[in-house]
Amino acid sequence: MQFGERIRELRESKELLQRQLAASLEIDTPMFSKIERGERRAKREQVLLLAELLDTNVNDLMTLWLADQVYDLVKDEEMAAQALKVAEEEVKYNAKSK
Repeated sequence: MQFGERIRELRESKELLQRQLAASLEIDTPMFSKIERGERRAKREQVLLLAELLDTNVNDLMTLWLADQVYDLVKDEEMAAQALKVAEEEVKYNAKSK
């Protein structure tokens, strides 16, 4: 899981403990550990706060978070790659029309 790995890298580079970030997110340390290991999904609000706490680009973190969610949804589907291509085209089309 890319999001959790990135969170761990950033946390370790700042020499922060899991319990420090968990406290800032108002969750317990085991829950934060599960987020880092990809066993649990962070909430959108938590991602935004983590970007601030870890002094990193919020768009980069949100992209990884969203990508993990999409992957979890399609990973076991035989037609996943084709479905993602269709979804990508739809996203591009909708972005142009805004």
